[in-house]
Amino acid sequence: MASRLLTTVAALVLCFSAVAVTKPVHLAVATSDWPQWRGPERTGISKETGLLKQWPAGGPKLLWQLNDIGDGYSGPSVVGTRIYLMSNRGMDNEFVEARSAQDGKVIWTTRVGNVGNPDQNPKYPKARSTPTVDGNFIYALGSDGDLACLEAKSGKIRWQKSLRKDFGGQPHEWAYAESPLVDGDVVVVTPGGAEATLVALNKNTGALIWKSAVPGGDQAGYASAIVMQGGGRKQYVQFLNKGVVGVDAKTGEFLWRYKEVVKGPAQVFTPVARDGYVYAGALGVGGGLIRLKPDGNGVATEQVYFERGLPNGFGGAVLIGDYLYGSDPAEQKVVAVEFTTGKVIWKADSLGRSSVAYADGLLYVHAWAGDIGLVEATPEGYREKGRFTPPNQPKPAAGAPYGDTAYAHPVIANGVLYIRDAGTLWAYDIKAGR
Repeated sequence: MASRLLTTVAALVLCFSAVAVTKPVHLAVATSDWPQWRGPERTGISKETGLLKQWPAGGPKLLWQLNDIGDGYSGPSVVGTRIYLMSNRGMDNEFVEARSAQDGKVIWTTRVGNVGNPDQNPKYPKARSTPTVDGNFIYALGSDGDLACLEAKSGKIRWQKSLRKDFGGQPHEWAYAESPLVDGDVVVVTPGGAEATLVALNKNTGALIWKSAVPGGDQAGYASAIVMQGGGRKQYVQFLNKGVVGVDAKTGEFLWRYKEVVKGPAQVFTPVARDGYVYAGALGVGGGLIRLKPDGNGVATEQVYFERGLPNGFGGAVLIGDYLYGSDPAEQKVVAVEFTTGKVIWKADSLGRSSVAYADGLLYVHAWAGDIGLVEATPEGYREKGRFTPPNQPKPAAGAPYGDTAYAHPVIANGVLYIRDAGTLWAYDIKAGR
């Protein structure tokens, strides 16, 4: 099982950083937009309502399908009438692209760099980061560590940094897979390494505000940072190769580390946080919850539980009310768990390994094998409200584990469900009554 999971890790390391936060990430967008990795507040949750409560037998109406978007594992960001994607064509052209939400046509394309670590082992080098849209600008991180601020209207690069060259960055085997975090006037990214494990930059100029030298000099993992309040401090929380860490949001001061979750073979599950609690998943193993408490001038951690079979891995999890919904790749099941106790409420193998998002009382589940499911977000049991298989799916990459390639998370924006699989993007109408 360990070797299988390691191969799966290599194929899947994208920027899967599913999170929930105690305070919104403040981006200047409408609530029906999906402006960054895992939605408006990086929770995997859309606030949109008035969506279909059940799908017809063949699924919702297909608006359009694109088969030429370039390679990659990342999902789209959607703001207003535009879609923003990261993709690559070959190893020397990783790019950000703006497309029309109406028909998917290209508006502009801007190269940001090369694909990182092309000789990775096993070899699955591709674009992985989801662009972050903040007002008139886009923040994108290429898999080789090329961070760019682009003008949303034209794609023109306003400023650019290299996490490797400018900060001595040290990514893990499968290169960078992080989606930049914009919080107020700063953009936060994770170079990795001893001197600048995390950095905060001025979002307007790219100037360094602080760099955090996390003890141990962790390499960057494959998750994306979140912002939360816990233990009396506003902090950024990130999953590095030696554990989940918290650093002070104002200064970058290292606050705490949670090591239990590195039992898994890769650091991909971005934590879920609420009310001073932080949940994280160990890939293929299970998940754990800690509580953050003030400790003098610092922050202490107390483990509440760590159990096998809880949500973990690439597909993320969403926290709805008192319950956490996600999937366990090892057991190949969708799982519902009581957040504060770790008690498993139900498990279902109907869709198996999958990625999950939420809107209007329902879970949107993208099975790694390709199917899309609609499931009630309820602790009362697994209740499927529709399922379909997107047409003309791309063939699995050579050597892909279990034949799985559909790893991108679902995106819900402005009454449309977007699904990506490698070089293909589908758009489905999920608004009720139109």
